[in-house]
Amino acid sequence: MEEAIVGELNISKEESQFFNDNIKHLKNAEDLFLNNLDKDVTNLIKILIASIIILKGSDIHIEPEEELVEIRLRIDGMLVNLAKINLQNYKKLLSRIKLLSRLKLNIEKEAQDGRFSINFDASEIEIRTSSLPSEYGESIVMRVLNPKNLISLEELGLRSDLEKLFNEEIQKPNGMIIVTGPTGSGKTTTLYAFLKKISRPENKVITIEDPIEYHLEGITQTQVDEKKGYDFANGLRSIVRQDPDAILVGEIRDKETAETAIQAALTGHLVLSTLHTIGATQSIARLEALGEIATNIAPAINIVIAQRLVRKVCPHCMKLRDITEEELKMFERELSNNFTIKGIKQIAEVEGCEFCNNTGYKGRVGIFEALVLDDELKDIILSSSSPTQLKEKALEKGMTTIRQDGLIKVLNKETTLEEIKRVAG
Repeated sequence: MEEAIVGELNISKEESQFFNDNIKHLKNAEDLFLNNLDKDVTNLIKILIASIIILKGSDIHIEPEEELVEIRLRIDGMLVNLAKINLQNYKKLLSRIKLLSRLKLNIEKEAQDGRFSINFDASEIEIRTSSLPSEYGESIVMRVLNPKNLISLEELGLRSDLEKLFNEEIQKPNGMIIVTGPTGSGKTTTLYAFLKKISRPENKVITIEDPIEYHLEGITQTQVDEKKGYDFANGLRSIVRQDPDAILVGEIRDKETAETAIQAALTGHLVLSTLHTIGATQSIARLEALGEIATNIAPAINIVIAQRLVRKVCPHCMKLRDITEEELKMFERELSNNFTIKGIKQIAEVEGCEFCNNTGYKGRVGIFEALVLDDELKDIILSSSSPTQLKEKALEKGMTTIRQDGLIKVLNKETTLEEIKRVAG
């Protein structure tokens, strides 16, 4: 019981080896979990977390229904069923997870957030726990923050021209880099790849995050604490007084944060941040909606990056098929200015095997669009033109859209046309 109280769960070297040897696929995880269901509850939690780590998932969902409780794993952005358990086993699992996460055991009608850490394969991994009251009990989601998931800029899956562009932009001494996209689109992964690239002994880099998701060496990271008055805006003002070269603002949510971030960019700092918008050009309108003025936005922003994540075709079961005439016309129409499709006759399609849990996909890769604000585009912003006009001019100047980047990855046999339709329309 003691290990649950202190918010740490240790998986021994022998246990780690056992899990790695015995969990190769989702079916292995399901069998192992169900075979241990009536045994030690702490071991059940270890099986769940080892499964999500080994299968490279992000979240564990425990969802009570009227008679049974569904346990699902989010792998490659999609929820897959692991097992159904009875209410008695659920209550034991719930109590231990809440105790481990330092959540109040006697509160069932209020949402709670907690955390604990786990040692697995010589890595300390943080687990963020969220409890939400639902009709039949508390719904639990455990998010796994594995530092091994942090990747370099070169591993983001960028086209060569985008990789070169991003490397140039993060070397600039001042201005804003904004990464935009919905929740779960990989914005944090991209920003941390940038931070790893600019973290050098001669640079002082400070972040303000909510929460700190991964700990990076050589960088000063701070966390929002609104109860103590340390929100994004106040924290950012304090950070500027620390003489940083680069600043990461986890998210621009309000007028104060937008104003302070833009002023920091205008006064000699490189500022990295995120916005929740559907595309790069809409970010300008979003900042204006927050109350910032165009005469500050235009000179402050260097580049806006919009992104999504698409699933990659499983290399073990990938099949090729001929491109249809209709598809060929679509590729030629949509990629005429961005990609040469001459000679490409086949694209990938999925089949499904034990390695990809019969989904046909294994892992994910980003698809991107990058709006570089040159003088001409800044003038359009200053003239209060619409996002549509800004996008039209950016496309005219050669910007590749998220969908186009996805179609290029289809032609490169990295993903499928169906996946691009699902994610990018």
